[in-house]
Amino acid sequence: MAREELTLPARTPDSVAANLEQLILDGVFRPGQLLPSERRLCERLGVSRTSLREGLRVLRSKGIIVTRQGQGSVVAALVPGRDDSPLMHLFRDHPRTLFDLLEVRSLLEGESARLAAERATPADRVLIQRRYEAMAEYVERVEIDVEQLAHLDHAFHLAICQASHNPVLVHTLQSLTDLLLRSVFASVKNLYHREAPRRMINRQHARLYRAVMEGRPQVARRAAVEHLTGIGEQLREIEAEDQRLERSAMRLGVWE
Repeated sequence: MAREELTLPARTPDSVAANLEQLILDGVFRPGQLLPSERRLCERLGVSRTSLREGLRVLRSKGIIVTRQGQGSVVAALVPGRDDSPLMHLFRDHPRTLFDLLEVRSLLEGESARLAAERATPADRVLIQRRYEAMAEYVERVEIDVEQLAHLDHAFHLAICQASHNPVLVHTLQSLTDLLLRSVFASVKNLYHREAPRRMINRQHARLYRAVMEGRPQVARRAAVEHLTGIGEQLREIEAEDQRLERSAMRLGVWE
């Protein structure tokens, strides 16, 4: 009896492209990430190399991936970088918008924490644990670089958002990365050298981490909202204190 030849299922270029698009939307392949080799993609998708190449061509035509000679295909930036836009300049140059951003973060990250607690896979929890432990270990150091801590803090919150498995929510927050980093930087810079706010932030991060890891959606949402609300209240208090000091100095004639 002749041995039957194993054939891969025939897939149209559009269906192959759709499968890859879903993987990108789900955050399996992220902007700037190099796609696996053609062999691995064929095995994963169960398609022939010809179908895969046609599917990649469809994605290139849409601007979703960029192929570099000798390097392979990379996921393109899904949200165009507009850090130099007039709106971004207004946000950066007017510190008061920091409080508006904290309100937006409270809405988005509260929901992402709730969804993460419901939907996180074992792999998601491993990543969240790594991000949390890296941040928690760093804050125990004697000397802390504010910018480094801000990046670790942001990575922890982003890992939780990605575990929500809501592509729109994930990409919305990623599109605000520059502003989010600035808000985290401002929080760390103004609060972390003060003992009480530092303890508050560490305690809130730990509560959020436990709630997500233990799968308690409402507790996770409340922890995220209270964390961001608390930061806003602390920053407003510092602002009010600075204004009081300035008025006192003016009464003493320091400006004369």
